[in-house]
Formats: sequence, structure tokens, C-alpha cells
Amino acid sequence: MAKKTDQVLDAVGPRLRALRKQRGLTLAEVATATGTSESTLSRLESGGRRPTLELLLPLARVYGVPLGDLVGAPRTGDPRIHLQPIHRHGMTFIPLTRRAGGVQAFKMLKMLIPSRPQPAEPTPQTHGGYEWVYVLNGRLRLRVGDRDLVLSPGEAAEFDTALPHWLGSADGHPVETLVLFGPQGERAHVRTRTTR
Repeated sequence: MAKKTDQVLDAVGPRLRALRKQRGLTLAEVATATGTSESTLSRLESGGRRPTLELLLPLARVYGVPLGDLVGAPRTGDPRIHLQPIHRHGMTFIPLTRRAGGVQAFKMLKMLIPSRPQPAEPTPQTHGGYEWVYVLNGRLRLRVGDRDLVLSPGEAAEFDTALPHWLGSADGHPVETLVLFGPQGERAHVRTRTTR
């Protein structure tokens, strides 16, 4: 048992260094954010100092990860469903529902990949169904039929996917959207509160 604990603790330093580098932070910046000295952080990352709860809690907050991720804890008893992203047509779709048939929900991210630039002229596609798109972040260019629209965060559009359509970045930056798709043409039903 002690050997397994030592292995877990030995892996914390490299994990901390990797997280710091992924976020583009220096030891000085992390020291300022956590109130922990640079030398202590350096020794933690190199394995010269054993991690403690007092040291790991502020690091988890700064890096925006659960404490278990810092120590490589197994995901036991986690009732959440971890859905796998789908990559298609230069976009990443994260399914938010697992129900067969009916309306499906996706979080969609359109990122421009340098090796695959966005085409100058979009190529609209068609398929059965009805789609509702809400822009969370970025600016979405939406072509539906002969209409060419730009949607900003907080704006939504709905359309029949039998019409030729295309979604992409309006300005070359990433776009994040929430998409509801009904394969049989189901539409999103929006209700508004009436004033009395």
C-alpha cells in the first residue's frame, strides 16, 4: 500500500509542471496567485517536496481543475456521463443528450485549424431535420438558402436542415454554440411570459 501511495505522490510534480506550462504560467505568477513561494513550487514540481493538502488546494483553484486531477485519483463512483466529442467538418460536437431519436442537444465548437483554413466560399449541405442554434461565444456566420447572416453571442436562429445551410466563423476566430437538432423536423418550442 505504501508503495502505491509513493507512486501516486511521485507523479504529482510532473503533473503540476505540465499544468503550469499548458496554461502558460511562470513559477512567479503561480506563486503570486497561490501565496506559495517559488522555491516551494519548484521543489513540488521536481519531486523535492511532498505535496500536502495545504499546497494542492490553492494550485487546484489556480489551474481550474479538481483536486483529484492533481493527484491522478481514479474516477470512482462518478455518476456523471462523460460523453465523447465528435469531430466533423472542422467542428467539434459534444453531445449533451444520449436519448435515441427525438431532439438531440450538442455544444458545438468551430475552430479554425491553420493547416485547414476556412474556405473562401462556404459549401452548404442539406439533410433531414430541423436545427436551433444559439451563439455562446464568438461570431457565427450562418448561410441558409440565399440568406447570409452573422450572429453574435446571445442570438439564436432556427431553420429546416433540408434547406442548403452552412455554419462557420464570421471573423476567423473560434465560435461556440449550443445546438438542438431534431432529426424528424421537430422544432424548438419557445414560450414567452405574458405580462399582466
